[in-house]
Amino acid sequence: MRWYVVHAYSGMEKAAERNIVERINRAGMQAKFGRILVPTEEVVEVKNGQKRTTERKFFPGYVLVEMVMDDDTWHLVKHTNKVTGFVGGAKNRPVPISEEDVQKIVNQMQEGSDKPRHKVEFMVGEYIRVKEGPFADFNGTVEEVNYEKNKLRVSVTIFGRATPVELEFAQVEKT
Repeated sequence: MRWYVVHAYSGMEKAAERNIVERINRAGMQAKFGRILVPTEEVVEVKNGQKRTTERKFFPGYVLVEMVMDDDTWHLVKHTNKVTGFVGGAKNRPVPISEEDVQKIVNQMQEGSDKPRHKVEFMVGEYIRVKEGPFADFNGTVEEVNYEKNKLRVSVTIFGRATPVELEFAQVEKT
């Protein structure tokens, strides 16, 4: 069995995964298929002061399928609802991805569930715009990022002078 990348409608990856599993079971081809993965990771976002952990797809529009490639399995996956086709290779002979690539994706999924990343990540030196609070509509440069407190120290130019201001993630946006 090898891993193949299947292209699904964007936002319909889970539905495509369910449809593939359903068709495999209906056709009785369980022996020719292994795992089916939608690569996701957990991210932390703050809404209304509440920390929430949500799932984010890091390859939107793609599903990984472990399978034995022959005409029957190719047709089964290709003609599944919400699937547009295979990625790579000739029109009816897709090329499998390497085992190490799959391992990297699985590791990334595992890391994401062990320590969730932030939905928006800021870099020191990055240019941002303040969207709310007393400094609304000012632009500034990120000087320091504190993910534990969800705060940034931003250098904002007020009356021609650079002034450090501490802001929450929700108060700023990337420019």
